[in-house]
Amino acid sequence: MAGYSKLRERMVDYQIARRGVTSRVVLDAMRKVPRERFVSKGNRRFAYDDSPLPIGQSQTISQPYVVAYMAEALALEGGEKVLEIGTGSGYAAAVLGEIAAEVYTIERIKALADMARVVLEDLGYDNVHVQHGDGTLGWPDQAPFDGIVVTAGGPEVPETLKHQLRIGGRLVIPIGGYTTFQQLVRVTRVAEDEFDTEDLIPVRFVPLVGDEGWPSEHLSRRRASTPRAANDPDETLGR
Repeated sequence: MAGYSKLRERMVDYQIARRGVTSRVVLDAMRKVPRERFVSKGNRRFAYDDSPLPIGQSQTISQPYVVAYMAEALALEGGEKVLEIGTGSGYAAAVLGEIAAEVYTIERIKALADMARVVLEDLGYDNVHVQHGDGTLGWPDQAPFDGIVVTAGGPEVPETLKHQLRIGGRLVIPIGGYTTFQQLVRVTRVAEDEFDTEDLIPVRFVPLVGDEGWPSEHLSRRRASTPRAANDPDETLGR
């Protein structure tokens, strides 16, 4: 649709490129993926706003800048094998699917996994594979990965995910409290048992729930906390 195409170009130019994302493959991917297909029909007019949007199940689709920033932090060049933890709407997986050869994405909420799978298949992303399960345990049958991106905030970096990276691979994940801002970090596997960690930017994501994340009871505590403004350009509440 022509109107959405113009909004998509404007989003990339003003929300992403002008804020420092320079990766050609990431910018090209953001120009291609129809974000409006990953939100409800009632929210499509807001699809290219610089903010997260609700997708159901108390989850959201992240603001476009954060999706682009996290993809760039993986330092992809094209042709890689990537694991995403937290499929959500499937939008970020589609962006990664425009760059990587194969994307494996795990969602703990079955209803979201099923919806994302339908949209991704309808759009022709046959290189994106969706699985319902505990993302903190990764996808061992497909490891090692060139890149792993986690779209939920955990208390610490899951050891299982670190060891599913290939040597030289990068893991990008928010770390911190489940009701406060987190720090986005990048972990690079430099040797079999050696990892370098660097801080990137402050973000705010939904909790990473699972065996190597937050216990499920943290969800009810988070829902009881005071909500923050979803249009804060430095904040994301989803994936």
